[in-house]
Formats: sequence, structure tokens, C-alpha cells
Amino acid sequence: MSLRIAFAASHAPIAQSAKAGLTRRYGDHAEDGADVIVALGGDGFMLDTLHRTQELNAPVYGMNRGTVGFLMNEYSDHRLEDRLAEAEEAVINPLSMTAETRDGRSHRALAINEVSLLRAGPQAAQLRIIVDDKVRMSELVCDGALVSTPAGSTAYNYSAHGPILPIGSDVLALTAVAAFRPRRWRGALLPKSAEVLFEVIDPEKRPVMAEADSRAVRDVVRVTVRSEPSIAHRVLFDPGHGLEERLIREQFV
Repeated sequence: MSLRIAFAASHAPIAQSAKAGLTRRYGDHAEDGADVIVALGGDGFMLDTLHRTQELNAPVYGMNRGTVGFLMNEYSDHRLEDRLAEAEEAVINPLSMTAETRDGRSHRALAINEVSLLRAGPQAAQLRIIVDDKVRMSELVCDGALVSTPAGSTAYNYSAHGPILPIGSDVLALTAVAAFRPRRWRGALLPKSAEVLFEVIDPEKRPVMAEADSRAVRDVVRVTVRSEPSIAHRVLFDPGHGLEERLIREQFV
């Protein structure tokens, strides 16, 4: 029995062209009735697809029609059904962000890669970090800070000199972005069950924005971050090229 494949593509012409060719060859099913969803684009489009289809049962298999493509497989229009049947599955739990703003509103969002707080003005941010109701850092003066999942640890977290986390590890990375005080603090490793609360000190003078996978909330005063085990994103990779292998390989380049 043939797999029921749903194709999704970014707006990039190269992705749209790939979708047209694959659809002619393999057909195209509705996402809510598909056995697997094939996402054509880059990592950003892959994240959007995972967020958009998180209520569906079908796993997502990405093929790179973008740039870096860390979450994607190599593109080919040959043997797609065989590749899908042989693919290895990785399960990713996203982060849940609750951001409270100066006007008293609360904003919620999910992040597969990371939740980040970034200064939104000319002066450095001042943050207080509370982990599981205990103040761990009374003042962090910085350009920002972030909490990353293992899947996202090679993205912004790695650029900010945070650690690469094995995909199966039950830990989160808490990483500073350009820390000024304490100057040498590079972050911490936390258990996956930890709840991290950032409090913004002097938010009027030193405004801060929060982002969950590029979903931005401005003028935040408190941001709570925790893992969301009730949501499981299923991502497929070609054998020998899964997230665990990619995360290890990134540490030797």
C-alpha cells in the first residue's frame, strides 16, 4: 500500500518547483489524512510546519530547499517512498513561553528551538533569573538570555557560545547573550523539568522583548519558560543522518 504523502513548501521558487514535481510523481493528500508530511524549504519553514501540524498524527520529513537545513534531509525526487519507510524518528518536546507585558497582558507561545529575551533599547537588559521558585541570579546585565531545547542547541544557543546538547538528554541550556555582569557567566544546564522565570529589572528604562521561535512579544516584564511534554513533534531523518548524529558532528567542525 502506497504512503499517503502531503507536501508543503515555502514560498521560495525552488521549493515551489520541487513541490510541483513531487506532486506529479507521488500525488498529494490533505495533511489531516496523510501518513507523512513532507516539508520543502529551510529550517524556518520546517519549524513553521511543525507548529502548524502539531495536532496531527503524521510525522514530518523535511527536504532542504533552503539554506542551512539542519532539520532537513538532502533533497532528491527519487525513491521518496523508500526513504520515508526507512526513516528514523526523533521526538521533540517544545518549550512553553508565558510572557507578561507592561500593559498587564499575558502572551503564550511554543518554541521548538529556543525562547530568548533580548534588549529592545540602547541600554543592556537587567534580568533576574529564578529557577523552580529559587532566585539563582539576582542580576544579569546582558544583551539577552535564552533557554534552548536539545534540538535547538545548535541554533541561536550555539551562536551565543552555549553548549550543544545530545538529542536524548533530559536537559535544557540556559545561555547568556553578551553578558556584561557577571562578565564570565556563560550559562547553566538545567533539568528538562525545570521552570525558568526571567524578571526584567527596570523595564521602562531598559525595555526587553521575548521571542519563541521568532514569535516576538515586546515590553515584557516577566517571562516563564518550561518544557511542554504534552506536545511531541515527530521528525523523520534518513538513517545515519538523524539529529543525534548531526549534533555530535557539529561539535567537531
